Amino acid sequence: MISWFSLDSSGLVARDAPDQGAGNSLWVDLLEPSAEEEHAVEASLGIEIPTREEMREIETSNRLYEEDGALYMTVTVVTQLDSARPTNSQVTFILTADKLITNRYVDPLPFRRFISHAARHPQGCASAAAILAGLLEAIIDRIADVLERTSDEVDALSTEVFAPPEDGHSRRGLRDYRAILERIGRNGDLNSKARETLGSLGRMLVFLLQANHPQLDREVRERLRSVSRDVRQISDHAAFLANKLQFMLDATLGMVNIDQNNILKIFSVVTVMLLPPSVVGAIFGMNFEHIPGAALPWGFAFTVGLMVLSAVLPIWYFRRRGWL
Repeated sequence: MISWFSLDSSGLVARDAPDQGAGNSLWVDLLEPSAEEEHAVEASLGIEIPTREEMREIETSNRLYEEDGALYMTVTVVTQLDSARPTNSQVTFILTADKLITNRYVDPLPFRRFISHAARHPQGCASAAAILAGLLEAIIDRIADVLERTSDEVDALSTEVFAPPEDGHSRRGLRDYRAILERIGRNGDLNSKARETLGSLGRMLVFLLQANHPQLDREVRERLRSVSRDVRQISDHAAFLANKLQFMLDATLGMVNIDQNNILKIFSVVTVMLLPPSVVGAIFGMNFEHIPGAALPWGFAFTVGLMVLSAVLPIWYFRRRGWL
């Protein structure tokens, strides 16, 4: 689908047909375009649009370059942030002398929010470069919101793992460490994808601010510098969250090991309690003719008492040494 956006007194107006907006359009948005639609835009605007395979190239030289006076910038943008499986997709921005062309195969929320906002606020969409700055601001705002949500989730996880029980009883049975590990993994994956997007946007902004392009006037450059500062600050916060999530992962695995050791400790104590009585019972249960006390009336009681004593003495000794 191709949308041609032009500016009027009320804001950006989208048109579907190129003959309605090719001449005075500021922004041409290609959403999941077919090969025929790409060729039509290329013929209409006289530019070459990268294919989906070319957009996936990871080399910087294939993502950020200038050709025939147009700036080609492909960035990685995290999408589906409200789902259980966020994904990273590529978006290409092409800034020509009078137009912005975007080529994307996803429809992230920042694009929809910006289109809705630009339709009512024409002052921030006076040029193609201003539209580009607005799109970048919308993407950064969305990532910041998601990282704030991730930070709250990490704080909740920290409370769940480390906070002492309020009623004074053990919380071991109330903790589902598998669910906690799954939540840590989901938040870590989301944070890593957000960091990848921030890194990609940071490289794009450096390229933009160093470019000599007629669309990049003083006002737009100031907006881009502000976005660049936001990217650095949010990247620092994302790095802090990554370290905290790693700490949470290590701490949760440590808690799991402690619980496992406590379970093994209980089994060890039971084994120590039962081993001496088993030895006593094995001795007095031998099939020999002469066993001390076997023929006496108090022989059975003596043997049982000896078995109980052999079980209690090790427990008493361990408690006295502080091992239990």
